[in-house]
Amino acid sequence: MGTTFVVKYKNTALSHTVPPLQQVEKEINDLLVEVNRQMSTYISDSEISQFNQFAETDWFPVSEDFAKVVQLALKISDDSRGAFDVTIGPLVNLWGFGPKKQEDVVPDETEIEKLLSEVGYSKLAVRMTPPAIKKESHPLYCDLSAIAKGFGVDKIADYLDSLGIEDYMVEIGGEVRVKGSNQQGLSWRIGIEVPNVGGGQQSVVALEDVAMATSGDYRNYFEKDGERYSHTIDPRNGWPIRHTLASVTVIHPSCAIADAIATTINVLGPEAGLQFAQEQKLPIFIIIKEEGEFVEKMTPSFKKYLLN
Repeated sequence: MGTTFVVKYKNTALSHTVPPLQQVEKEINDLLVEVNRQMSTYISDSEISQFNQFAETDWFPVSEDFAKVVQLALKISDDSRGAFDVTIGPLVNLWGFGPKKQEDVVPDETEIEKLLSEVGYSKLAVRMTPPAIKKESHPLYCDLSAIAKGFGVDKIADYLDSLGIEDYMVEIGGEVRVKGSNQQGLSWRIGIEVPNVGGGQQSVVALEDVAMATSGDYRNYFEKDGERYSHTIDPRNGWPIRHTLASVTVIHPSCAIADAIATTINVLGPEAGLQFAQEQKLPIFIIIKEEGEFVEKMTPSFKKYLLN
């Protein structure tokens, strides 16, 4: 997944049922290798890479987990009227933010329009029995990077649940899911970063039995002729986002959903993003850049999680 991960858990009263640390570590690594094997566009023979190379419009068999993630992604695409779209990959690649690194170049508008006509979540279908996906036409290219990391967090959390572990924290590249309490017996304290390269802590939340994901454009971008181009591409027009939303944090029981919704709201921008969150009854926290200052806004349901 191109990032780091941390897993913490307390092995207390259930110590006789939990395998040794080395075994837990191995099985967690195996789970993440499997998620990568299914959903990484950086692996040439992964399930998603094979589907992207598949030139037919027949059903393409995939693992059950892969089909579940696509099904979830398509629902969020529907809910957001296309602000979230896992077929956006060709445009991400065109702007130089995909698996193949390239020079920082602003594409020609005709190239953007051409690829825009080839993407669209409505061109992708999924079934669960037997699990398979299909494309309406070729070429159609999928990129699950805005949801698969969160799904990886959920897979590890589900594994720890299966061991009967009551207290844990799982984090992959900033996406988090927690259960129970930390080593001090308190709810888990998770920081929200200041959205700039220097880092630092903007706020701290107290979490129990939920997941949290943050999306922002302050790490991955390029500048050309005085313009800043974000790695987050709006699927509705093919261009990087241009609004003042610096970062968005979403809390949800599912880390996969929190991950995807954070990207969705990052595309929608501050006003439409807050409106979408309120419609969906989601606790979200956004940081907007206004006249060189960071301004915080949130939905009412997020406030109960804030420590500062």
